[in-house]
Amino acid sequence: MVIGGELPVGERVIAMSHQLGTGRGTWADVVVLPVGAVVRAPESVSLVEAATLPLAGLTALQTLDWLEVGAGERLLVAGAAGAVGGIAVQVAAARGVRVDALVSREGQQVPGAELVTTDPRALTGYDVVFDTYGAFVLGAVVEGGRYASIASQAGVVPEVDGVRTANIQVREDGAGLGELVGLVDDGVVGLRVDSTFAIRDVRAAHERFGQRGLSGKVAMVF
Repeated sequence: MVIGGELPVGERVIAMSHQLGTGRGTWADVVVLPVGAVVRAPESVSLVEAATLPLAGLTALQTLDWLEVGAGERLLVAGAAGAVGGIAVQVAAARGVRVDALVSREGQQVPGAELVTTDPRALTGYDVVFDTYGAFVLGAVVEGGRYASIASQAGVVPEVDGVRTANIQVREDGAGLGELVGLVDDGVVGLRVDSTFAIRDVRAAHERFGQRGLSGKVAMVF
């Protein structure tokens, strides 16, 4: 039972801490976070699966919201087979957006995408581009369109006449995370776990994370 809008002791919860902005990390078995950043975990998945949602999901949701992509528009997601890109495709498709996917390898599956390709030269005429890794396919977006990148390591999105651009940095957002939880429990967004490791196997977890072609997130279990 929830009293006064508060989460009861023992409730399954998830949250994201914006470590770069606050210095508040989560590499611990006990973490204190603002109550507004914490929400009930999805009921339809395990806690390990639920732990993969906050960072990737909020990054996808906040970027889509900045892009203001709407039903009937054409959206290209570059890096759509990754954690953020995969959620972005599913959320956008559920909003009635026509979504195409740029991926790194043939045969990668992207639920919700109408087209999946490895060839950026085949991509033109998009109202909106969501770039997860610094592909900078500026030629794919139409004049008057929007282009957002979350790849801070790749640098600032180059300016293009007639195109609104931005580099997006994820923030803590309990309301947005609650929306994502609902989408997971409604079967709209699927979560993928590649592998799980106990804390004593942290070295093996990092080695696995460094490999290419993972089918989902690497999770540490405390």
